[in-house]
Amino acid sequence: MTEAKTEVPLTPKLLALDPQQESEFKKKVQQAKKNRASKASRFAPGVIYVGHLPVGLFEPQLKAYFEQFGKVLRLRLSRSKKTGGSKGYAFIEFDCDEVARIVAETMNNYLMGERLIKCHVVPPEKVHEELFNGSQRGFSKPSFPAVSRYNKPHSQEDLVKMGKNLVRKEVKLRKRLSEKGIDYDFPGFDTTPVCTPSLLERRKSMLVDDEDDDEVTVKMPQKYKDEEEESSEEEEQAKKGE
Repeated sequence: MTEAKTEVPLTPKLLALDPQQESEFKKKVQQAKKNRASKASRFAPGVIYVGHLPVGLFEPQLKAYFEQFGKVLRLRLSRSKKTGGSKGYAFIEFDCDEVARIVAETMNNYLMGERLIKCHVVPPEKVHEELFNGSQRGFSKPSFPAVSRYNKPHSQEDLVKMGKNLVRKEVKLRKRLSEKGIDYDFPGFDTTPVCTPSLLERRKSMLVDDEDDDEVTVKMPQKYKDEEEESSEEEEQAKKGE
């Protein structure tokens, strides 16, 4: 019976290829560089996409791992703007496009931390000119992330401002629906404060609590009362006419 391999946590010291794969990779890289040198052509940089990264791999660990393949010029790990956490994919630029191609072939579907790494070469025409902007700067955690901003205690002025923004968005949404010919109505945002005297009086006029039996009686609006009175008067007149 074969012994089961124990799971080893990812650390910078343990990030390495298998010895057999590493020797094969070095042979491929040396052969590629010899072929490029024999053609007397300059090394063009190559960019690879690395996806499905394990949790806990950030810029220092990724750079230390991929530098065993060749010189890493730039590295860009995609992070969330709200939390600063890794999105699980990165772009890495090598000094030689042949090395980048071999790295992509070697690392694609490579098992790392219970995940199969997805890796492929990004064609030069698809590499955005601003892809690596700011990649040389070290990442600093947001001092006031969006989660903290939304969950902080809001003042009355902030609540009024938020209400105005909601109403403005609602108006824009209704306008877009009408422009597309969609006849759909939905409840809007009620920005009236709950504790205003007018709102409380209106609620009192609609509901009457009976303390004896805990029943709630709904008062009919005045216009419905007038209609009922008019209908009763008409019935009485009709009876007298008979």
